[in-house]
This record gives sequence, structure tokens and C-alpha cells, in this order.
Amino acid sequence: MNEDIRNTTVVTQSSKRRNRYNILRQMLIGFIVISIVNMAISYLFHTPKMHQIANDNRELVLKYEILQDRIASMQGKIAEIRHRDHYVYRRLFSSDTLAIEGVYNPYPSSKYENLEGDEYSGLMLDTWLMLDAATRQTYAASRSLDEVQGLAKGKEQMSQAIPAIWPVDRTKLKAFYAFGVRKAHPILKRRTMHKGVDMSTDYGVPVYATGDGVVEKVEQGKRRRGYGRQILIDHKFGYKTRYAHLLKMFVKPGEKVQRGQLIGEVGSSGGSTGPHLHYEVIYRGRNVNPVNYFNRNMTSDEYRMLMENMKHNSTLETDEGASNEEN
Repeated sequence: MNEDIRNTTVVTQSSKRRNRYNILRQMLIGFIVISIVNMAISYLFHTPKMHQIANDNRELVLKYEILQDRIASMQGKIAEIRHRDHYVYRRLFSSDTLAIEGVYNPYPSSKYENLEGDEYSGLMLDTWLMLDAATRQTYAASRSLDEVQGLAKGKEQMSQAIPAIWPVDRTKLKAFYAFGVRKAHPILKRRTMHKGVDMSTDYGVPVYATGDGVVEKVEQGKRRRGYGRQILIDHKFGYKTRYAHLLKMFVKPGEKVQRGQLIGEVGSSGGSTGPHLHYEVIYRGRNVNPVNYFNRNMTSDEYRMLMENMKHNSTLETDEGASNEEN
């Protein structure tokens, strides 16, 4: 009898274990089925949460596109500022465009590594590249305008330094010979570049500084060659002026001079065949036409007569010679 009771107990326990197993298996199968169904529904039909995510993504893309448009607009305005800076402000103040080394170099690619691997990484990367470029451009423009502001404060000083008057009394001129290429040098007898203008007048006519500056050079020169007795004045702001073939010189190197100050007298020293002043305006190391600076205090009739005189006098009888024959 005891044996029967033990057998019955074993059967009952085994039956319970099978029931628990069946229940767990059914639960697992049910979970898998529900998961598959849920995935299918999610794939075929958008849930409210997925709708919200999709809407958020579309809104984010739209915001990025609007940001790109605004950055592009800002870059256009910066480009306009840079154009005015280079072609207006810098020329007004006779200054080179500010160069900041490396300011336009792109950032290393490692800066944008965290933007990679996303569905919208291309859009985000393009936007950040535009924004970083605009930031650098804004910085460069700001630095440049700060410098222009400083130049503006010194504009009065610059206006006094620019060579803007005649170096001799133009009512005493007998002839005027132009800047530029001439067909025949009066001494060398060949085509040369005339680096200044020649003002034919009498011996001893006063010569004046055409702008404020510091005397850089005073030379006696060679007797029958080159510039002869000459004065070179540094006006700063990129300008220098040369006064050559002088009879007398009343300044010395390092001396400060003011516009209209007497610095010498007209002569015929050096490579010259008669009394005249050879006058040059040098801007940033290059000779430019002094006539462009005389226009400031000339009447229209005087300017027209000067142009006619320059065309008529295509060759020069009184000019500098051999050692500076290309001047």
C-alpha cells in the first residue's frame, strides 16, 4: 500500500512539471507572436509616437535648411563688406587689405566626427561647415574694419602727408613734360621711361615740399649724370616724392618738413640741359603720374591746357641723364 502511495505522488509531481512547462512554452510563443505582430503593425502602420518622431525629423530638416539660407545671406553681406573694405576704404586710406594668416583655412575633419553615421549627417555637416566658414569671415571682416577705424582717426594726418600741391609756382613754368614712355631721351637719344614730370623754369625758382613728411635722402649727385642734387621725402602712408636737378638744398636727412615748406631751388645739376625741376611721386615703391595729384587745386581750364602741353611736348630738351636714364 505504501508503494502505491509513493507511485501516485511521483505521477502527480511529474504532471505538475509538464503543466508548468506547457504554460511557459505557451507564454513564450505568445510573446514571440505578439512581438512579430507589433513589428508588422509598426512597419505597416505608424503609431502616434512614430508620427511624432517623423514630424520632429521633418521640422529639424526644415530648421537646418532655414539656417543654411540665413548663413548664406550673412556670407553675402560679409562679401559686400569685404568688397567695400578692399575697393573703397582701403583705397581711400591708401592701405593694403588686411591679411590674417590661416583665417580661411578649414578646420580639421576630426571636429565633425560626431556628426557622421546619421541619416541626416550630410545636412548637418554642410550646415556646420557653412557656419564655421561664416564665423571665420566675420572675424576677418571685424579685424579689418577695426584697422580701417584706426586709419580713419589718422585721416587728417594722412591728408596733410599726401603730395597734393605743385612743387613750384606754376605761374612761373615755361614748359611741362609728361610722365610715361617717351620716344627719345634728349641725352641718350633712345626710347625711355620717364618716371616723373619735368617743369621747365628759371634758375633759383623756389621748390616746395608737396606734403608733410621726413627727409629721407639729400644727395649732391654726379655733375653731369643722373638726378644731380636731389631730395627724397618720405610722407608715410606709402608715399614718397623726389625733387631733382636742384641748384640749392635747404634741408637735411631726418628733418621733418611740412607741405609748402621751402626745401630748395630749381637748377640744372646732373644729367640736364637746362634749368628745370624733375619731380616724382612714388607710391608703394612704384612711380605714379604726379599730374593725378596736381588736379586737386587746378581749374578745369588749367588742366585742359596742361594736357595739351603734355601732348605737344612728346620729347624733352631738359631732362636727367645716364646713371638714372630710365627715370
